[in-house]
Amino acid sequence: MTDRVTEAIILVGGAGTRLRPLTLRTPKPLLPVGGVPILAHQLAQVRAAGVERVVLATAYQAEVFGAYLGQRHGMRVEHRFEPEPLGTAGAVRHAAGALPGDGGSVLVVNGDILTALDLRGFAAAHAAAGADVSLQLIEVPDPKQFGSVTVDDTGRVRAFVEKPADEDYTGKYVNGAMYVFRREVIDAIPAGRAVSTEREVFPELLAGGAHLHGYVCTRYWSDLGRPESLVRASADVVLGVMRSPAGGTPGPFRLMPGAVADGARLDGGTVIGEGARVEPGAAVHGSLVRAGARIGAGAQVRDSVVGAGASIGAGCVLDGVVVGDNASVGAGNELRHGLRVWQDAVLDDGAVRFAGCLD
Repeated sequence: MTDRVTEAIILVGGAGTRLRPLTLRTPKPLLPVGGVPILAHQLAQVRAAGVERVVLATAYQAEVFGAYLGQRHGMRVEHRFEPEPLGTAGAVRHAAGALPGDGGSVLVVNGDILTALDLRGFAAAHAAAGADVSLQLIEVPDPKQFGSVTVDDTGRVRAFVEKPADEDYTGKYVNGAMYVFRREVIDAIPAGRAVSTEREVFPELLAGGAHLHGYVCTRYWSDLGRPESLVRASADVVLGVMRSPAGGTPGPFRLMPGAVADGARLDGGTVIGEGARVEPGAAVHGSLVRAGARIGAGAQVRDSVVGAGASIGAGCVLDGVVVGDNASVGAGNELRHGLRVWQDAVLDDGAVRFAGCLD
């Protein structure tokens, strides 16, 4: 088995419901992190690892992925549309139909993961182990909050435990949602119906004696499924905490082309999107301000997302907030603690002195 993987499938079909309203107009993999889409980071990463051909498994808003298709990024990028939901494994099986099927191994990447995993080392470990499937594993302080993966001393997966309640449970790894599959394993996934990788394919492989191998990632990893993790990851890319081939030069903030922030204080890994404007006296910390947005004079924005074309009035306070595209938050409003302002919504001046919610 060769230790070089030249084909990849990236799963980009999810609707991103946990990130709404940000994903109502933009698919999750195209949301910006550190100034470029999540997908751009993933494509740059797999290319750097020697991948030559990528298939995007598309479904939700598939048409907007057109800019990433064809001969781009130094490798061939194409897509396979999923007309109805097929689950994580079903989508992989469907997308693999666009690959030659020469019997090699295929890298599979979830479209909402940002990681600095050593992909060449991952592929080499997969080959050395003679595994049918290899999984990226992440060590977490409390695996009881997640579905956990139990491995033996050789790294061979022995069990999947869904949110273990046993206080004596000693497992420490969770599934990092990046895999290497032998092509034969993909071809054996049932076609034409929804199939779950975690709930169906992996348990059945284990029961049948297949070799599933765990590869522990000690580098950066983040699941970008929630606004707070998206904001944090974007700041980490800007600050250089997460090193991505598409990440640019680290610094305290990043101004995209056409952005203006004269007389404003920017720090904490803030990104100000293309054509956005931050008025004098405003302070923006660790936040993601998308293209064409406006932050009024004296406003304070912290750990938040301000959607494309949105307007934040003078003197506003935003702390841990999501403001949807083209929304308008009038002057003097104070929004905190997970509040989400829907796209196109309008809040009058001083309408809200404090608001918060738990997602």
